[in-house]
Amino acid sequence: MKNNVFSGNILFYLLAIAVGVSVSCLYLNQPLLQTLGNELNTTVGNIGLVASFTQIGYALGLFFIVPLGDVVPKKKLILIKQSLLIVTLIAAALATSWITLLIASMFMGIFATVAQDYIAYSTDLADEKSRGKVIGLVMSGLFMGILCSRTLSGVVAGISGWRSVFILFALSSIILSIIVYYKVPTVLTSAKTTYVELLKSLIFQFKTKKKLRTSLFTQGLLGFAFSAFWTNLSFYLGGPTFNLSPTQIGLFGIAGAAGVLGAPIAGRMADKQSAYIGINFGIILVFASFVLMYLIPTSLIILALGAVIFDLGLQIALVSHQSIIFSLEASARARINAIFMTGLFTFFALGSLISVRLQQDYGWTAVLLSGIVTSALAFVLARKAAKE
Repeated sequence: MKNNVFSGNILFYLLAIAVGVSVSCLYLNQPLLQTLGNELNTTVGNIGLVASFTQIGYALGLFFIVPLGDVVPKKKLILIKQSLLIVTLIAAALATSWITLLIASMFMGIFATVAQDYIAYSTDLADEKSRGKVIGLVMSGLFMGILCSRTLSGVVAGISGWRSVFILFALSSIILSIIVYYKVPTVLTSAKTTYVELLKSLIFQFKTKKKLRTSLFTQGLLGFAFSAFWTNLSFYLGGPTFNLSPTQIGLFGIAGAAGVLGAPIAGRMADKQSAYIGINFGIILVFASFVLMYLIPTSLIILALGAVIFDLGLQIALVSHQSIIFSLEASARARINAIFMTGLFTFFALGSLISVRLQQDYGWTAVLLSGIVTSALAFVLARKAAKE
């Protein structure tokens, strides 16, 4: 790490914070959906598309932009995307219609993929023996960003309005860009290829790496359940059953954030034991949490407990899967990660899109039932993969 002003874990903690701030932008709107629908005068179905299109944008950015990390210096790529992310955050804050917010949110998703550049960069800097530990640390930042962003969004919106949420994260991203510019080292890449060839190689990587395909679909099913739960939770908690405010709904994210402890546990498990142990254990936790919430859907305590168990299991499975895919080919980590995360966030988008309709037509228990089914299917795939 030449010309690096940081050493050891300090750099990785910085990268974890950067990941958390960047990925938070994907979930700022989720605890605000009911408020946004009311203020922008639109239906639940329309405003639900804002969450879906944010994740669709993320999937597009993962596929078309993240692979550039194998041929473009990551620091340069990070700074460009971070700057464009700031622009989209400001655009969202100034939105006066749900269509404008939807467009801004889609591009916000595209450039929030800078979080994945930080993750791939951290694996470049980590040595092979501690790679699982580093992935666990950086992924802790990802999970804290995903979950705490909901809490912070709800609290800030309750105090000063929903527009201030996007302004706050625009300012945070500006500060982060300055820190990255001065403190994060530049790592050059020796790969030489055209952009078209780079995209074609994604297909090659997907076709030739069975472990990548299995990891994608297994974690994708869990991602469907994750997105279905958190996208619709604000509708359920803000509805007649509980009638909670945006601030109270946002605070619910703290329950899920408790599950962040699963990331370092899974990282150490992958370094010392088999990643498949973590995957199976994580899926069992996800399945059990959805069954618990399905059986007792009207208890806030059970919902909070379910969120903790659910997110803990999801994080253990995700870090375990990433320890597998990042060990497949060092020179193609950005592309492998792009394939994996594109697939995962496609499942996220599907989870939001389908579950909003389930919530609207059949209620909250239908959303929970979808989580039971998808986690059961994930377990079947994981068991098959472990035996191969």
